Amino acid sequence: MTASNFDFVESAVAPGPGQALVENLYLSLDPTNRIWMTDVEQYMPPVQIGEVMRGLGIGKVIESNNHLYKVGALVSGPVGWQDYCLIDGQESWPFAVLPPLPPGVPLTLFMGAAGMTGLTAYFGLLEVGQAKAGETLLVSAAAGATGSVVGQIGKIKGLRVVGIAGGAEKCRLLTDYFGFDVAVDYKASDWKAQLEAATEGGVDISFENVGGEIMNAAIARLNMRSRMVLCGLISSYNDDNDANTRANLVPFLMKRASLQGFIVSDYFPKFAAATSELVSWVMAGKIKTKETLVDGLEQAPAALNQLFEGNNVGKLLVKLRP
Repeated sequence: MTASNFDFVESAVAPGPGQALVENLYLSLDPTNRIWMTDVEQYMPPVQIGEVMRGLGIGKVIESNNHLYKVGALVSGPVGWQDYCLIDGQESWPFAVLPPLPPGVPLTLFMGAAGMTGLTAYFGLLEVGQAKAGETLLVSAAAGATGSVVGQIGKIKGLRVVGIAGGAEKCRLLTDYFGFDVAVDYKASDWKAQLEAATEGGVDISFENVGGEIMNAAIARLNMRSRMVLCGLISSYNDDNDANTRANLVPFLMKRASLQGFIVSDYFPKFAAATSELVSWVMAGKIKTKETLVDGLEQAPAALNQLFEGNNVGKLLVKLRP
């Protein structure tokens, strides 16, 4: 993707009856952006040509005709790829007014470990994966925004955690900073042997973010009655050849294992309690975070490619204001 795939348009905007005007501060870049711009069956309608590109973010209310949104309030939700947005409280994915953070805690926490990223890790591992102390957890794309939080929640819950990441530097980050037990470098020629050694006793939960060859390697390591949590298939989002992403389903039958996909918005009624717990873990130093920040809305199209090239560490964000 390049800037040529997008039009940059300027237009006047003002809140109407029941609306609030939000000045956007941060924009989250996520693999699902690529899905949203593709005309395939998905969990939300694809973004149509000519529409504002969908994107989650954080903004500040600067004008308001809606009692739900006071001027000065910070809100999070689908702000879109734009500097300002109008909200009216009737969105299918509601905007949330953010609670105050303790002094010194960056607002971007609500985009990462205590935002949709952290909630994806939280519900994927604990609700879908049904994690239990003593089990072995395998996480792909482990140095990314979601994977790094998944592994740390796994450690909080008493699991042995193995992460797959690309490159020696990211692997060191997994073990030395995020606290994973073992890291597997998929860019190494012997990565499959590394994976077998790291999961000698098999895998009880596989948190899958990548798909393709890495997913099939994880499937081969599954234990009896294990669970694979299907969070994403990032290796296929720019690949029209579905033969490259087909999973070997035989082990699921022979091992009586389960494979379940999920979308974090399904858990919306539980967001508040989970967010509170995630914030408490960050404040206690049990969850550490990393961010990759780019400046300016015009950088968003090029920056999105970092997710597919493996160039970002942790949460990838666009900073819209100085």
